[in-house]
Amino acid sequence: MLPRYHTVKQTGEHEIIIQKSRFIAHIKRTESEAEAQEFIQTLKKKYWDATHNCSAYLIGENDQIQKANDDGEPSGTAGVPILEVLKKRKLKDTAVVVTRYFGGIKLGAGGLIRAYGKAASEGLDAVGIVERRLMRVCHVKIDYSWLGKIEKELRASSDYQVKKIHYLEIVEVETYVEDSAVQTFMDWIIELTNGQSTMEKGENVYLEVDYIKS
Repeated sequence: MLPRYHTVKQTGEHEIIIQKSRFIAHIKRTESEAEAQEFIQTLKKKYWDATHNCSAYLIGENDQIQKANDDGEPSGTAGVPILEVLKKRKLKDTAVVVTRYFGGIKLGAGGLIRAYGKAASEGLDAVGIVERRLMRVCHVKIDYSWLGKIEKELRASSDYQVKKIHYLEIVEVETYVEDSAVQTFMDWIIELTNGQSTMEKGENVYLEVDYIKS
């Protein structure tokens, strides 16, 4: 499992007009080639009357699966520019389909490359990008008398994030912690509670954080 990577936040679409042609970018997180192909075929059926439904996707931790399809546009002018946007953004498990309705003005090879790249890029901006961080869920069990202090300290910390609090006979606080910081976190909790807490390391899960381009 990768310690962290970028992918799309949600499924969505975004339309732009270039020289009277409509370019509609459809974006989806797809974790297998079968899922990506299903997404593409669904859109080709939905937009059966479009001039083109060009697509590209990147899948796998090491981008093992990379595909681009021009769907009738001149070779290399549609699918590849879309794929290059995904590579430049270093996105994983992402599929993009750009639907084009021809507006009567030919763009030429260079114009098509720029148009499909722009449609894909603006579509990605519209649906949003997240960074998925691999975290360890730490389970902290404390008496209710410590809850206020622990919750306040956790909320104020930029290193740890509360996942969930279980209000049982003994309070259980689930917290996201980076693997490399687990021991530091446990020592910190012991100090805060004067040793009056018990802790367990849970499973590794991905925490999604909105990614803003710098």
